[in-house]
Order: sequence, then structure tokens, then C-alpha cells
Amino acid sequence: MKVDVILGLQWGDEGKGKIVDVLSPHYDIIARFQGGPNAGHTIEFDGKKFVLHTIPSGIFNPQKINVIGNGVIIDPFTFSQEIAMLKAENIYPERNLHISKKAHLILPSHRLLDAVYETDKGKAKIGSTLKGIGPTYTDKVARLGIRVGDIGKFDFRQKYEELKQMHFKIINSFPFDYHQIKIEGISFGEYEEAWFEAIEMIKSFQHIDSENFINKCLEENKSVLAEGAQGSLLDIDFGSYPFVTSSSTVCAGVCSGLGIAPSKIGKVFGVFKAYCTRVGSGPFPTELDDEDGKKMREIGNEFGSTTGRPRRCGWLDLTALKYAVMLSGVTDLVMMKADVLNCFEELKVSTHYLFNDNIIDYIPFEDDRLAPVYQTVKGWHCDFGEVMEPVNFPEELNDYLRLIESETGVKISVVSLGPDRECTIFMNQN
Repeated sequence: MKVDVILGLQWGDEGKGKIVDVLSPHYDIIARFQGGPNAGHTIEFDGKKFVLHTIPSGIFNPQKINVIGNGVIIDPFTFSQEIAMLKAENIYPERNLHISKKAHLILPSHRLLDAVYETDKGKAKIGSTLKGIGPTYTDKVARLGIRVGDIGKFDFRQKYEELKQMHFKIINSFPFDYHQIKIEGISFGEYEEAWFEAIEMIKSFQHIDSENFINKCLEENKSVLAEGAQGSLLDIDFGSYPFVTSSSTVCAGVCSGLGIAPSKIGKVFGVFKAYCTRVGSGPFPTELDDEDGKKMREIGNEFGSTTGRPRRCGWLDLTALKYAVMLSGVTDLVMMKADVLNCFEELKVSTHYLFNDNIIDYIPFEDDRLAPVYQTVKGWHCDFGEVMEPVNFPEELNDYLRLIESETGVKISVVSLGPDRECTIFMNQN
């Protein structure tokens, strides 16, 4: 068996959680391979809405094993809140959630560091979610981090204190009074106390050598779905640096984040919105600072599921989409939120960029100097209503899909017409 992958192809918030939830019944194991609680995957069904930050989106299928892989970083406090939310709905993750021993922990002082760094940048802020992601990955690479497998060791508290003091040496070098900084609305001391309570809760889960577990499952012919967080255009190497996340969000991250060989990758589902959104700072060539952008934000409820910040909105950028498809070898496209564009009589799609007075069809290093070159297409300008089969799609929507497939060279396998599970349309493929 091979590992199928679900990735975001834009700047995150594409709707990956919903697609993982929809596809997970067809897999034995769902494994998250990178990122931390800066991600927010939203799943809606039976009139209920769930937002997951760390736990894989397959957790709502109790017969499926969910794995938090070694490439993920975990904030025990946030994790404990997710667990409490699920248990309140009679969902008990202890039964089917495994955690990699090699997954790194976000310490309270990591979050404090994140806030101090971002405050010090002033107007040059990168738009951090302030979840401690960057500082935690920094310590991981610097070989200073603390991992889930360390929790049960006799010197865990000593390791914690040593790393904490190292962080405070940095924090105290800045001209800020860290006592004024709140984490999740409470003081550092209160947060630290809650963090250690959450550590005790994490002990109740099965901790595994996830790379051995995943590969053994593949040998036993079990199917695995790898779930990514954030989006390809936020990749630490290939995104709009420095306005990026701290991990590899493209398909290569699956190999290092789960410990599998490249030859084990199967299908790669690339998820994108019918338009574009971005949270935080950074280049956004097709951004709309007008009524159309406002309309997209309001109809699409474009506010960060993790931060609550309003998302920047704009027309679909096919050059960026092709770039993301290239980086990950996407085999199947998944288009989300087609319903948000229902009210537009005309749509624009960026097919190229204007760069240094030249028309180009790629993203150069100088990604902050790009102007979109648009093609105008007819909108479907209707309410989908009972349209739940591809054969009943408006012709304008079919034209939109064909344009995307033609430009990217990849088929669109799934189209989402609303937030609920039931509004997910699988396209007929020859």
C-alpha cells in the first residue's frame, strides 16, 4: 500500500479538514505530518461545527486510527482543550489516537518568546499566530527541544527548567515587561500550571514510534491518509519568505514528518478555494481591497479559525496554483467554496504576472513585485439549491472547472458546494 496525501495549495484555510473528514472512512489510518496548533481545521456535520488544531480530522470516525506524527509540534494546553471539546460531544480520542514519541512540545516560554519577537518587529510583523510555532521549530533544529517521549523520563522537569531559563535569558534581553503579556488570556504562571496539568493528561494516550508504526501498517496492506496543515505557499522553503510557517507544507514534508520513503507516496489531493485568501502579512498579487473582496469575506465567513482575524480575499491565482501543483506532484484537485462565488455575475482569474514589464507564468524570487494579469469569465450567478450532482452543474461552473484543469494539467476530483459533509461532490472521472 501507499500513503495518500491531502495538502493545501494556497496560504492555508483551504478546507482540508472537511476533506480529510469526508475521505477518512476509506482509510485505516489518518496521520497528521507537520505543523502545530497554528492550524485550524473546521469540520461541520449534523448541525455541529468542530475546529481541530492538533488532532487529525479523522478523529470523528471511531473505527479509524489517528496518528500525530513526529513532524507535528504539540502544545499540551491546546491539545487538552481539544480533547475536552470532543469528550463533551461523546467522542473519546484515547480510543483511537496515537502520538509520536518524537513529536516536539511547545513550552509556555516558546509562546512568550513568540510574542516578544513579534512585538519587537513593529510594523515588520510577519503575522504570527503567537502559538510558539517558530521558537519551537527553532529549538528542534538547534537540538534543544523536548519531545513527547521525554515526558516519562526522570529528568523531564529538569530539561524543562533548563530550556525555560535559556528562553528567559532571551526574553529579558528585550525592552518589554513580559509580565504584561497574556497567553490565552492568562498570566505566564497560570498558563504554565495549566500546561503541566495537560502533560499529565497526555500520558493517558498511547505514545508510539510512529515511523515504525506507519511502515508496519503499510506492510500489512493498511491504507494511510496523510493530513497536512497550513498551505503550500506558506512552506518554509518555497513560500513567500519570511511570511511563511516554520515547517515543510509540501508533499516532501510527508516523508520527514511521518518517516516514510518517497516511493511510498500514492495519490496527492491538492485542496484549494475557488478564490484566494490569506491571513497575516506577505505578498498577495490578486488581493481585493474593494467591495468584491469584502463580499467574499462576508459570504465565505473568512475569519481565521485559530486567530479570528479577518482574511484577506482575492481572485483565484492560477500561476500560484500551478506552482503548488508542481512542488507536490498533485494528482487530484479539490475545489472548495464554489458556493461563495454564487452571487458574482463575472469572475476574474489571474493566469500570468506582470514582472519588470514582462509577462511571466511562474513565481520568481522577487514575489513582492508581481501584478496579476487577469482573464474575465462568466460567473454562475445562481444558488446551487438542490444541485448535488455534477450533471446538474451550471455550465459557467463547468467552464470554470475546465479552465483550471487546462491550466494546471490536473483533474478536479471533488467540488465542495457548502460547509457540510453532504455538500461534497465527487466528480465523474473516466
